[in-house]
Amino acid sequence: MEAPSEPRLDAKSEVTNQLVDFQWKLGMAVSSDTCRSLKYPYVAVMLKVADHSGQVKTKCFEMTIPQFQNFYRQFKEIAAVIETV
Repeated sequence: MEAPSEPRLDAKSEVTNQLVDFQWKLGMAVSSDTCRSLKYPYVAVMLKVADHSGQVKTKCFEMTIPQFQNFYRQFKEIAAVIETV
């Protein structure tokens, strides 16, 4: 049995959402109700995405610093591919 492949977009695929805004900020979790001293850096990300009708939705999430660095690297790779199209 073959492993399922990841979905891929090709040049003929229809894009249904558009990135409208991308904001991020660096934060530091210093404590929580279960831990007195965390000192845990994180990146809070807010994306605004417009669907095909133009309705904008906001997506918020947090990432560790290594996760954000990987996310950023992937965006740079995407931008490089888009420039060749």
